[in-house]
Amino acid sequence: MQFTGIEPVQQHRLSNTMWFKWFKKATEQQSSADDMPDLLAKTLAEFQSNEFPMPLDSLIQQASFNTKQNSLSLTLKFPWASLAEELLPVLQQVQPNLTLELRSENTAEPAYRNIKQVILVASGKGGVGKSTTAVNLAVALGLEGAKVGLLDADIYGPSIPTMLGLKDAKAESPDDKHLLPKQAAGIYLQSIGFLVDPEKASVWRGPMASQALLQLLNETLWPDLDYLIVDMPPGTGDIQLTMSQKLPVTGALIVTTPQDVALADAQKAISMFRSVNIPVLGLVENMSFYQCSHCGEIDDIFGTNGGLELAERYQVPVLGQLPLQKQIRQSCDAGTPLVLNPAESGTGFYRAIARQLSFALYWNSQHQQAQQPEIIFTDD
Repeated sequence: MQFTGIEPVQQHRLSNTMWFKWFKKATEQQSSADDMPDLLAKTLAEFQSNEFPMPLDSLIQQASFNTKQNSLSLTLKFPWASLAEELLPVLQQVQPNLTLELRSENTAEPAYRNIKQVILVASGKGGVGKSTTAVNLAVALGLEGAKVGLLDADIYGPSIPTMLGLKDAKAESPDDKHLLPKQAAGIYLQSIGFLVDPEKASVWRGPMASQALLQLLNETLWPDLDYLIVDMPPGTGDIQLTMSQKLPVTGALIVTTPQDVALADAQKAISMFRSVNIPVLGLVENMSFYQCSHCGEIDDIFGTNGGLELAERYQVPVLGQLPLQKQIRQSCDAGTPLVLNPAESGTGFYRAIARQLSFALYWNSQHQQAQQPEIIFTDD
């Protein structure tokens, strides 16, 4: 799957000789006794993944090679732990028994306190799988090597606790003033569901719900995070505007299905975020197709390529097309996100979307200088 929002940037490629000199210099700074084998450096310089339209050498932040341990350590500019599956076999062809360690470093300035980047996951209407996508995406980013937090901003229907196996969990406070985030599936999370009775409806007007959400965000003791994923309620009302205007949001991800009704509302969500100067990082088309488990035939139950056409119309990238799968629903009901099970076919879709999203965030911060939204304080 390729990131469709940009064209290949070949001008960033260094020549093999230049890249090798840079790599040698970086290695010598960390371990002057170790030398990078020429053939290994040349292989790295020539490697380019099929997933991203950029050479690998332009995505490396730092590198070191240990001769005694025959190990290579690469620090990438965005989380991409699964690169090892593609890169290591290639390197071992020229450096047998090599071990590879991949890290990542988010060099973006903190957008909010000790949180580097804030991403809103939104939809124009309910029922399109937004929360399911947000949960699996957050966990997938963690599996790729990022430090991730997840905020359940769906005040009226918090479902994140159920999806992460914390349905009966209650909020905890170390000082009666702040809240501790919960931990599950390798990520940190906070939800109004930890504070209210799950069997009672939250009968709140828009300003009251918005204030409750901001309080939940501000009073949670978040650790250092690369990304805070915010699962937004559906629609384009008070809560969406409050989050857009009072929080330095890095970008938004739109979730939709291919059907016309969902696309019309997704279009409104795109327009809303653009009106408050929040970059739309991409679109995820959920329930894109159904593949019969018996015969393998594919059926476009909710329409064909509606999300792709919407993305083309608004010039936003499509980060992925997710299938309609029973296993996705079953895993969420069981409190274990599908992406944690590598044996399930849908896992690869979520991991790919997570990589596309982290690359989009890196690309925007480095090359597009995305404008932050104007912060407007009101009396509401």
